[in-house]
Amino acid sequence: MNNIPDNSIIMGIDPGTNIMGFGIIKIHGNNMELIDLIEYKLPNKDDHSAKLSKIFKKTSELIKYHNPDLIAIEAPFFGKNVQSMLKLGRAQGVSMAAALNFDIPITEYSPKKIKMAITGNGNSSKEQVAKMLKSMLKIKELPKNLDSTDGLAAAVCHFFNFDNKNPKKQYSNWSSFINKNPDKII
Repeated sequence: MNNIPDNSIIMGIDPGTNIMGFGIIKIHGNNMELIDLIEYKLPNKDDHSAKLSKIFKKTSELIKYHNPDLIAIEAPFFGKNVQSMLKLGRAQGVSMAAALNFDIPITEYSPKKIKMAITGNGNSSKEQVAKMLKSMLKIKELPKNLDSTDGLAAAVCHFFNFDNKNPKKQYSNWSSFINKNPDKII
């Protein structure tokens, strides 16, 4: 199924500027074990720079605590509101910077790819994805907000799609990110 070493820990991140979602799984052969679901609510009163600082600190804190081997992150999707997309992109970048600071390989997945991996339908709703994850990982109760299950979905997607012989958009440090994304350097 995949080439992820046994006992590897995958952290999935759903970047956001209001709520960040994190899901952590541990791999046992071809099986997954839910380790943690975290929803990190950012204060509304903070300016964007303060939120980015808190995102970096919280992501770093969770990385130190859970010590993941791999990180999967949801890519911002193109919507009608360019300002929202820009803010989400910054949140994603700050999360990536935290992971790269710990030399953890990151793989980026589009929302459609994540939904396809979990439900078989790239147009599934957040609720459908959460219900499928609840069944797959025997989650007793889903969280009120579904940001943590979105993060978990990124981790599970990575488990299903991991191929260490053919990595796609995988970064192990800043140099590899820059080498694979020269168009993002100004």
